[in-house]
Amino acid sequence: MVSYIVRRLLQFIPVLFLASIAVWAIIYAVPGSPATALVGTDATPEALAAAEQRLGLDKPVPLQYLQWLSGAVVGDFGDSAINGAPVLGQLAERIPASLQLAFFSLMIGLLLALPLGIVSALQPRSVLTKVINVYQAAALAIPTFWVGILLIIGLAVKRNVFPSVSNFVPLWVDPVGAFRHTFLPALCLGIYISGIIARFVSASLKDTLAQDYVRTARAKGAGEMAIMSRHVLRNSLVPILTQVVMAIPFLFTGSLLLEAGFGIPGLGAVTFEAIQANDFSTLRAMVFLGSLLFILGQILTDISYTLVDPRIRLQ
Repeated sequence: MVSYIVRRLLQFIPVLFLASIAVWAIIYAVPGSPATALVGTDATPEALAAAEQRLGLDKPVPLQYLQWLSGAVVGDFGDSAINGAPVLGQLAERIPASLQLAFFSLMIGLLLALPLGIVSALQPRSVLTKVINVYQAAALAIPTFWVGILLIIGLAVKRNVFPSVSNFVPLWVDPVGAFRHTFLPALCLGIYISGIIARFVSASLKDTLAQDYVRTARAKGAGEMAIMSRHVLRNSLVPILTQVVMAIPFLFTGSLLLEAGFGIPGLGAVTFEAIQANDFSTLRAMVFLGSLLFILGQILTDISYTLVDPRIRLQ
């Protein structure tokens, strides 16, 4: 398995290299410049030139890219234009909040998706399945930030069940407080994820239920619950697990507006602040780390196959 992981990482190097070029080129794709963001629009030409020299913008374009890439490889993404602090240090401080939100969102998404997908597969022509199909379409069509606004109005403003501003409370310090402050934004992401995963759960279970060994189990008198738990669910895990693992990168990238709207001090809030302040160093780091996270998700997906299906071997 180690050799397989090494080969996969080597295969992704060209992809990551192309992604780094696109990430670095952000500076030329948006209005403004890092130097202007650093010294302000009212700065003198001398101050602007000094800022460009400090950021290396006075050097040839290929050399600028190589310098940025050499720093990114070792985790040096430069300093933030907002406060001058190292970008990597700020991101490291915000990662726990985003990880906790991702964990709660994934748990809520699975708790919603699994029973919905199972019911749709077992009763494909029922009225309940039609209601579930409407739910799935709505979960995918309605923007998460709009769902968040509705939840804040209904459960925070009118009912005062949950706080409208979700400050970060570590789960390992105060589990109850962590749940109260994270539930609403996690529910927003969880609803969206459940709409995706439930479809794959239903499709995978339907395909497995049509297999010969399932009909043989029924012919031998096995109950539906026994068939579902012993045969169907386990043999349907591979495509379901693919969607679960691939949803993890989205939990970080899709929480940008939610973290800003709910006041969660995570990576999404940092990205939103960087966009407002034209903080190109932070934006580059976030997009680059997002690309890296997606690549790692691909590898974790392949590895997870061997855990749920012993017949699969990584070569």
